Amino acid sequence: MKTYAIVAVVLIVAGIPALVYGGFSYTKETQGAKLGPIELTITEKQTVNVPVWAGAGAIILGAATLAFPLIRHKL
Repeated sequence: MKTYAIVAVVLIVAGIPALVYGGFSYTKETQGAKLGPIELTITEKQTVNVPVWAGAGAIILGAATLAFPLIRHKL
């Protein structure tokens, strides 16, 4: 499979969850303090919002890359 086709499929696959879920969250764990044998760790839940235009743009760009082979060859 050619590189442009792989990139196009990755854009489409990444854009679909961006539209469906609107973002993702992850857990960040940091070391707050260490006092002898006692460690204090802080666990925070971080949320990253993905704009709707970014998800839609990724899908459109991926589909356009697959659909219009003439544009790829002229660049």
